[in-house]
Amino acid sequence: MKTKRISPPLTTLPDPSRRRFVQGLAAGGAALGLSPLLGTARAQQAPGTITGMVPVLSGTEFDLTIAETAVNFTGKPRMATTVNGSIPSPILRWREGDTITLRVTNRMSVSTSIHWHGIILPTGMDGVPGVSFEGIAPGETFVYRFKVEQSGTYWYHSHSGFQEQTGMYGAIIIDPARGNRIRADRDYVVQLSDWTDEDPLRVLAKLKKMSDYYNFNQLTAGDFFRDVADSGLGNALGKRRMWNRMRMNPTDLADISAYTYTFLMNGTPPAGNWTALFKPGERVRLRFISSGTQSFFDVRIPGLKMTVVHVDGVDVEPVTVDEFRFGPGETCDVIVEPTDDRAWTIFAQAMDRTGYTRGTLAPRPGMEADVPAPDEPEWLTMADMMGNMGQGEMGGMQNMQGMGSMDHSSGGMVHSAHTMQGGMAMGAAAPVRVRHARTEYGPSVDMRVDTPRTNLDDPGVGLRNNGRRVLTYADLHTIGGPLDERGAEREIELHLTGNMERYTWSLDGLEFGKSSPVHFRHNERLRVILLNDTMMTHPMHLHGMWSEQETPEGEFLARRHTISVQPAQRISFLVTADALGRWAWHCHLLYHMDAGMFREVVVA
Repeated sequence: MKTKRISPPLTTLPDPSRRRFVQGLAAGGAALGLSPLLGTARAQQAPGTITGMVPVLSGTEFDLTIAETAVNFTGKPRMATTVNGSIPSPILRWREGDTITLRVTNRMSVSTSIHWHGIILPTGMDGVPGVSFEGIAPGETFVYRFKVEQSGTYWYHSHSGFQEQTGMYGAIIIDPARGNRIRADRDYVVQLSDWTDEDPLRVLAKLKKMSDYYNFNQLTAGDFFRDVADSGLGNALGKRRMWNRMRMNPTDLADISAYTYTFLMNGTPPAGNWTALFKPGERVRLRFISSGTQSFFDVRIPGLKMTVVHVDGVDVEPVTVDEFRFGPGETCDVIVEPTDDRAWTIFAQAMDRTGYTRGTLAPRPGMEADVPAPDEPEWLTMADMMGNMGQGEMGGMQNMQGMGSMDHSSGGMVHSAHTMQGGMAMGAAAPVRVRHARTEYGPSVDMRVDTPRTNLDDPGVGLRNNGRRVLTYADLHTIGGPLDERGAEREIELHLTGNMERYTWSLDGLEFGKSSPVHFRHNERLRVILLNDTMMTHPMHLHGMWSEQETPEGEFLARRHTISVQPAQRISFLVTADALGRWAWHCHLLYHMDAGMFREVVVA
C-alpha cells in the first residue's frame, strides 16, 4: 500500500512587507517560494477527517525529505527545517497492526534524525543520534521500518541539534485496529509550538550569560510597595531578603518568552486565525499536541466545556474541564460539543503569560470570536521552592551532606521496593524527607528540596484558584488499568537538578557526558521516582517504554510517555523494562536537554 497524499487547497501567499501584525503575520508562516505542500488555507474538510494547514499522508510507505525552507512568521524571512516543505511536518496517518516503512532523505548540509515520540518500537528505529543510531548524514536516506503496536495521537520531531526549534515536528494519528471507542463527527489536529527568528544557538548563548535574559516579569519597586501595603514593611523586607539570599526570582516561570517567541497553532500565528469548522450539535475531537520547544501552554475555549478523553496516546476515563496545561511532548485529546451557531476561540497562553496563540472553532469560514487577554502572571510560592517546608522555616533549603549514597551501576539512588527515604512508607501522608546524591553538592546545583510535595491535584502556578475547572494529573485514569500487574521489584530515584545562574541542567547534579547510563534489567518491574530540586517544571520523557504513573499511595493512575514534574514535587511511576537496547531519557525542554538534563538508559 503506497502513500496517499491529501493536500489542502493552495492559496495566494501574502506580501509580508505590506502588513505586519503584533501577533504574527495574518496569513501564518508562509513558505517563501517553492513548496506546494505548505498551504495557508483554513480547515474546511469533510466531517470525520483530520485536517489542518498541513498535508495528511496515509498508508504504509512514506517518503519524507528533510530540507531547509525559507519561511516568514513575523515579517522577517528566515530559514526553517522542514519535512516535505511543511511546518508543521505532514500529518502521518497509520493503522494499528500495520508494518510502516518511512524513507527519510536528508537534503541539508548537516546531519538530521526523526524520533517517533511515544511510539513503542525497536531501539534502532527510535531515532536518537549517538544513542540508538548514528543519525542521517547529508545526502543520505535512512529507512525506518517497524510494526505499529498501538493507536492514538502521537507526534514526531528531529532529535538533532535545534532542528525541532526551527520547525521540524509533525503529528501522527494511528487508527485502532478494532474501531475507535471515541465517537466524533469532526476530528482536528491542533499542534502548538513556538518559533523564534533568532538562531537557537544564539538564544542558548544568551541564556548561558544571563539565565533571565528573556524574562521581563522582574520584581519592581511597585511590587515591593504592594507587599508593604499587604503585609507590612518588616514582612515585605523579609520576603525580598529571602529571595535575594536564595538568588532566585519568583517570577522566573519560563526561560524564553514572547520577547523572541511567536506562538503558533498548526503553523499559524495568532493573527492568522487557524479555523476548524463544525455544525451545531456535532461532537468535535480536538487532538492537542504540545510541540513547544520551551513552552508550556494553558489551553481553554472560553464558554465551552472540554471533555478530556485521550492523553499521551491512550484513552482515559472522560473528565470535563474548562482548561488544561500541558508541556512539551504531552498530548491531550478533548471532545467539545458546540450547540450555538457562533464562533469560539481556541486559546492557548504561555505559562509565563507573555504571549499566546489562538484559533477559531466556527460554523463558517471567516468567523471569529473575542480573544481573551492573557491572565496576569503569578509568582512562584515558597511551596514551589521548598515543597512541604514551604510554609515553614528555611530548613527545607539547608544542605544535608552525607545523607545519601549512590549506586552508580544504576545511575540513580536505589532503594528496596519496600522502603522509602527516611524510613517512611510509600503513600504516607507526612512529608517525605529525602536523601541527596553526593553528586548534587557541586557547581551544577544551586538548590535542593528536602521535603518535596507529592500532591497530584495541583494544576500549577497561574492556574490555582482561577475560577475555572482545571485538569490535574490526579484526574487522569487510563481505561483498562496497567499493562503489567506486577509490583515493583526495585526502585530508582533521580533528582532533577540545575543551576539557574550558570544555566546548567542535570540529573543528580551530573550533566550528560559526566554521567553513567541508568541500567534496567530486562523484563524487571521498576518503580522510578523523580524529585524536582529546581524552581521550574520539567516534562520528562522516557523513550521506548511506558511510564505508568501512580498515586503517592502506589495506586495506578495513567499510562504516560511524558510526565511534567512541578517545582519541589516528587512523582513516581512503574516501568516494565521489556525493551532491550539503549534509550534516551530527558527533559523535553530542548534547551534544558541540550544543557545537560539527559541520561542514557540501557536495558540488558
